[in-house]
Amino acid sequence: MDSLWLLRRSMDGGTDYVLFRGGDEPVEMLEGYHLPPQMPFIKRRKWLNRADAKSCQRRLERSEGYRHGAPLF
Repeated sequence: MDSLWLLRRSMDGGTDYVLFRGGDEPVEMLEGYHLPPQMPFIKRRKWLNRADAKSCQRRLERSEGYRHGAPLF
């Protein structure tokens, strides 16, 4: 996993995003919000092992409404 973007549209037209990045362990996970033309806002940042990152990705897709998408910035 080099970088993987999960996106979810907000009611105000912005986008909630989760970015997983890193080819090796640990995988960096950034959670944030973006409403152009403003700068992206990072809500949370943490590092996970690969197995936990995959589990988190599946949970976000199944129960949080996130979908794979193109990089926002």
